[in-house]
Amino acid sequence: MTNPLENAKVSLARASLDACVKCTICETQCPVSRVTAKYPGPKFIGPQAERFRSGLSVDQSLDYCSGCAICSTVCPQGVDIAEMIGQARAVMKAEGKMPLRDRLITETELEGKLMTPFAPIANLALANKPIRVIVEKVIGVHRDAPVPQAQSNTFMSWYKEHAKQPRGPFPLGPIVFFHGCAGGYFEVQTSIAAVEVLEHIGYEVIVPKQGCCGLAHQSNGLFKEASKSVRKLVQQLNAAGKDLTIVGSSGSCAGMLRHEAHKIMGLDDPELLEVGSRTVELSEFLLEVVDRGDFPVTELRPWHTTITYHQPCQVKSQGIGMPAIRLMELIPGMTVVESGQACCGIAGTYGLKKEKYEVAQAVGADLFAKVREVNPKLAACETDTCRWQIRKGTGAEVVHPVEIIHRALGLSDRKLD
Repeated sequence: MTNPLENAKVSLARASLDACVKCTICETQCPVSRVTAKYPGPKFIGPQAERFRSGLSVDQSLDYCSGCAICSTVCPQGVDIAEMIGQARAVMKAEGKMPLRDRLITETELEGKLMTPFAPIANLALANKPIRVIVEKVIGVHRDAPVPQAQSNTFMSWYKEHAKQPRGPFPLGPIVFFHGCAGGYFEVQTSIAAVEVLEHIGYEVIVPKQGCCGLAHQSNGLFKEASKSVRKLVQQLNAAGKDLTIVGSSGSCAGMLRHEAHKIMGLDDPELLEVGSRTVELSEFLLEVVDRGDFPVTELRPWHTTITYHQPCQVKSQGIGMPAIRLMELIPGMTVVESGQACCGIAGTYGLKKEKYEVAQAVGADLFAKVREVNPKLAACETDTCRWQIRKGTGAEVVHPVEIIHRALGLSDRKLD
């Protein structure tokens, strides 16, 4: 097994380096360089700087890259710009001083385990301005950064009780559900809605014990910790069945298995690659069911409303199109307006950091305005942290598209608009 940091130094992405023709398309699409001079842009920090990096010296400004991967997505030459920047960041963090903050905010699963038993108290503390000011000064998490809401019950506690009830039949067979850390502890309603929708259309939903995918570690340059987490997760998901489709309700976590663990960290474990090939994002999966004729479209109840849909950058980078729009517009009376914005600004943990908070808010400003213009009460987005960012920036209720489908199927009377 190769060392992930060595993969950062001898970059897989460098194979695409000379394909860069300096067309600057990535520069025009970068959401960060558009709002701050602290980040020179993906062309400069990516392919241009890579020609001068020896793996021993890197420009500190690359840490202002949010990791949204839009530059790689739009590059007409196929240059792995975001990947080489991510690898260079890992080298920089390994050779410099890693802030305690960057180690703490990556531990989403641990945070969920600690906060759940004390959810009301934890939420009061997170909403308390003096406490947040102290946290900003001591830890470096901005006082106004969006934070999750702790829940009194985890998704797995709900699922264990749910699994005891009579269920089925399941004519479409078994699938594995991958909820991600946030879906296990903070966005519990999304995970519940996903299971109930999948079961309603005829799938037996298997939920194995599962830990963190390591994405937050990876995006902060902690490749060793990320590698350990994702390899353990692969084993856990495989324990549920090595020939089953894995459906992920967190778009970014699904992307870690499908793309980032291999392309950014250079992990080439056959087991990981095989699990990644079986992993499907939830909206993508549901639309495939629709196109196959197995989705009960006629059961969708009319819902006369217009909402903004924002596709997270880490879902865009998977190259699946925008299945959520077609999916939600199957509902009679629903109109979905695509945000037209590349990124909400949060980029996982990026927008939480004291020195990057204002950058993240500037990146998200046009998106926030769009949501308020279209429907200030409701919007849809597939990724947990992006929903937190948009909620904080707009005051709207922001849900996963599966929650829209869940309500339209009559599986919930939760008021969303």
